[in-house]
Amino acid sequence: MAVSLVLHRVADYDAWRKVYDSVAGMQNDGGVTQQSVHRMADDPDNVLVIHHFKDVATAKAFFASPDLKDAMQRSGVQGEPRIEYFE
Repeated sequence: MAVSLVLHRVADYDAWRKVYDSVAGMQNDGGVTQQSVHRMADDPDNVLVIHHFKDVATAKAFFASPDLKDAMQRSGVQGEPRIEYFE
């Protein structure tokens, strides 16, 4: 099993969450087996997303997807997200 941690700032959490929820099919197709979303306690537009995958290769392929990058841009992600992979 592999886990990805994605930390990024968003322009507006509610707008971001609508897009995030709308791409559940993309997550399933990309190999996401579990996911959770967390907001920084004192900065609610600073978001941590945790995804589980069968392996790191699947996780890296998911985050390399042009469709995912487009969804992140549409959702209001600001700057380059920080993505870490763990086994």
